[in-house]
Amino acid sequence: MIRDTLIMTHGKPRTFGRYAFWGVIIVLVLAFLGWSFTPSAVPVDLGTISSGAMTVQVESEGRTRVNDIYVISAPVSGLLKRIRAKAGDAVIANQTRLAAIEPADPTILDRRSRAEAEATAQAAEDVLALALAEMDRARAELTFARTEHNRAQQLRQRGTISQRDLDVAELEVVTRAARLKSAEARAKVRQHELETARARLLTSIGDSANRECCVEIFAPVSGRVLRVVHESAGVVAAGTELLEIGNPSELEVVVDLLTSDSVRIREGAKVIIDTWGGPALTGTVRRIEPFGYTKVSVLGIEEQRVDVVIDFSDPENLPTSLGHGFRVETKIEQWRGDNVLRAPMSALFRVQDSWAVYVFDQGSARLARIDVGHMNDREAEVQSGLEDGDLVVLHPSDQISDGVRLSRREE
Repeated sequence: MIRDTLIMTHGKPRTFGRYAFWGVIIVLVLAFLGWSFTPSAVPVDLGTISSGAMTVQVESEGRTRVNDIYVISAPVSGLLKRIRAKAGDAVIANQTRLAAIEPADPTILDRRSRAEAEATAQAAEDVLALALAEMDRARAELTFARTEHNRAQQLRQRGTISQRDLDVAELEVVTRAARLKSAEARAKVRQHELETARARLLTSIGDSANRECCVEIFAPVSGRVLRVVHESAGVVAAGTELLEIGNPSELEVVVDLLTSDSVRIREGAKVIIDTWGGPALTGTVRRIEPFGYTKVSVLGIEEQRVDVVIDFSDPENLPTSLGHGFRVETKIEQWRGDNVLRAPMSALFRVQDSWAVYVFDQGSARLARIDVGHMNDREAEVQSGLEDGDLVVLHPSDQISDGVRLSRREE
């Protein structure tokens, strides 16, 4: 009995130690599992809500052009001599000769046309010969009438014939003289007809070096040659464009905007002109043209666009390297605020029908719905829901929700 009591006494401490050991193991396992499944803080980038100036701009591609471009056209049809002027050459109004036009060679006749023209010329020669024969007969009749008139005057002086017979002889002289003039006129007409018929047989008007220039074209204004449209010599029709001239120092910018964008800007709006190859320039909107047109985009979509004309703010000090037809990027001011509460656009996202952000609130994310006013590609005007100095999460991912622990990512 004493032995059994000793065994019970010595076994009790062993059972208690075994329970304590496994209890510690279970606690450690539970702690490890709890630590493993506890979500860690999500590293995020933060932006600050601040007050300051904000501008909303309409950005588009444009091109420069001379204010007044003069297109020089051929005033008459003819053979244009080679234009020696080059793009960039200076011209003086009413002094610099730009082009010269001389008569062009006649059309070359084919075999049938030449045969017809030769037959017409031969017929004209025969008609002229007939007219000359009639003229000779009229001249002979006039000579005979004058002889008869002289004879009648002598007989009248002798009293052999009456006064009426003398008058008849005088009338015959006048009549024959008129017939001679008519025959001479017909002969001249036939002569001209023969010359016209022979002219149709001509295929060249001679060496071009010996031709007299008929029309010379001078510069209407002082400036520079912008473009030579028709440089080589050749036959041109009246109205053919030959050159373009203007003053490169008088530039403007033309931007084609979507009609939906053009209604949001006003004449006199400030413009930044950039990416032309030099420093950024400034300008103002001078005119928004009222006529829209259809333009097909690079994606094949038809768009309604309208031209907006922009003047440079300092045209007298424009870089000489900026010329006509240069590509530029423009930023036209649509709206401006001087003291606006601004939020980064990268922090905004949509929740149902409103805008929202995640605010960094003491290490946790807090969903805040906000009212947004004007927006550009970088910032948005906050009308309510945030305060100056608040920190918001930039580019929130799907790991972030309301109440999730956050940590600021090291920059």
